[in-house]
Amino acid sequence: MIAPRSSTTPTPPRTVRKAVVPAAGLGTRFLPATKATPKEMLPVVDKPAIQYVVEEAAAAGLDDILMVTGRHKRAIEDHFDNAFELEQALAAKGDTVRLDAVQDPARLADIHHIRQGDPLGLGHAVLCARHHVGNQPFAVLLGDDLIDARETLLSRMLDVRDRYAGSVVALMEVDPSQIHLYGCAAVEPSGEADVVRVTGLVEKPSPETAPSTYAVIGRYVLDPAVFDTLERTPPGRGGEIQLTDALRELASGGTVHGVVFDGLRYDTGDKADYLRTVVRLACDRPDLGPGFIAWLKEFVGGLEDTRTRREEREERHRAA
Repeated sequence: MIAPRSSTTPTPPRTVRKAVVPAAGLGTRFLPATKATPKEMLPVVDKPAIQYVVEEAAAAGLDDILMVTGRHKRAIEDHFDNAFELEQALAAKGDTVRLDAVQDPARLADIHHIRQGDPLGLGHAVLCARHHVGNQPFAVLLGDDLIDARETLLSRMLDVRDRYAGSVVALMEVDPSQIHLYGCAAVEPSGEADVVRVTGLVEKPSPETAPSTYAVIGRYVLDPAVFDTLERTPPGRGGEIQLTDALRELASGGTVHGVVFDGLRYDTGDKADYLRTVVRLACDRPDLGPGFIAWLKEFVGGLEDTRTRREEREERHRAA
């Protein structure tokens, strides 16, 4: 993977400077690991998943980040704070590499925290950010979606927001059989190859009723008008306040665009996808990749032999 970005990296001026990172979920799909550890803090190689998200926001010029957390999420706050004793110990050893890695999360951006008192869905989590964001456009980044550090999706979305105003969602074309896992957008051309006008949104439709194969993935740039819409949005699917429902109302007024993304995205939303993400990013690391890939080839190559030996052993036991 790419080394952590330094906060001194120059970024272009933006009209959008604030980001919201919802991180209040219970992480039930990863129990028992998430019984006492926030899912967002599960390591992806050697960094917690949420750090990749904050690095992405900071690289796009978003220097004011609000994390919407819940109970038992104190570890997230601690990770993005200074750790005086640990830093002193590393400095005394002259371990500048690990010292930099420990200090980097705290200097990525100006990071704030607020709690979502009730688990009422993504729309409610976004609404919790209203007083911090104020009357400004802002980005929302979901922690289950990691965008490769070499991609420029968020910067492109910010450019589209600057050009068209309104709100912008990230879209990815998926196989029709998978569309029921996502919010789905009805779209029409905008005149730009990677930008569409969003005319409607449906939360997790069946393949037969989906208006397209464009899935909404976890990146948004939202107009502050979304707050008033969320205030009057009733609970929807799952009894939660759905951001998709609010964006559907805004889309009916012609104020939502989509950026179609076909780059590298890593999903950490379930166990299998999480494991694939760790393997892919480890393979891409210059310090880990060569040795890990060599071991992985040997391991995979030996799986068939291991299975054959196990089957032969089981057959002998049955015969005995």
